[in-house]
Amino acid sequence: MEKKKNTERNNKGGRPPKSTTDKLKYRVTVKLATPDYYTLKSRARSAGISASEYLRECFRKGYVRQRLTAEHSDYIRKLCGMANNLNQLAHKANAGGFDTAKLECRVQVARIEELLNHILL
Repeated sequence: MEKKKNTERNNKGGRPPKSTTDKLKYRVTVKLATPDYYTLKSRARSAGISASEYLRECFRKGYVRQRLTAEHSDYIRKLCGMANNLNQLAHKANAGGFDTAKLECRVQVARIEELLNHILL
């Protein structure tokens, strides 16, 4: 009975301990000039991560991929909506014949091409 009480007190729950390879136990101090420091801070902020994580990603991958801007996220949402419209048009064309959906398909394809040009440029 007493052993059971001891184990209950020792097991406090929480997250499991990290492995030795996952622990961040080494500290590297880097001196930067003022322009370099602010460049690091702005790039980390635009990537949506801390400066330390930005530097770790640079070491691991050689580059840090920037998050999508609000504008690009909007384009992707529009593309998803257009893909849904195309699926509906394909269903309509299969059910009622291609002639009824031909013009609508051409309009959707033109809108998709326009949106892709915005994204790529």
